[in-house]
Amino acid sequence: MVSETLKSDDLFECKQCGDCCKGYGGTFVTWEDIRRIAAFIDEDPDRFVKKYCQMSGTRPVLAQAENGYCVFWDKLCRIHPVKPRMCRQWPFILSVLIDLENWRIMAKSCSGIRTDISDALLESSLKCILLPDDRRL
Repeated sequence: MVSETLKSDDLFECKQCGDCCKGYGGTFVTWEDIRRIAAFIDEDPDRFVKKYCQMSGTRPVLAQAENGYCVFWDKLCRIHPVKPRMCRQWPFILSVLIDLENWRIMAKSCSGIRTDISDALLESSLKCILLPDDRRL
């Protein structure tokens, strides 16, 4: 018997509220993200890092404005067409998918994450979304 699973669109619908764009931790950006965003805003990639990123160890993260939001948040994402991989995948990122409780915790701060799904169905669905080679969505 094949168990029922839900697709990512059944589990999450972005409300464009910006809650995921606020808070400590930051959004890691890859060099591919940096090149795409820099081209989109017509900025040199090296200057982009100096102007719009902070370092977390050796990795760049998008800087936060004084209000705690990402520097590119202004009631909507100003770089939405080229937003970083981490943003494109939200909430289907490894740290959220690996444990059902992590999903439930994130749902408390993200109105787009469905909470009206049984644990069994949610767990089987999250496992289907969590691919070993990280090519989900």
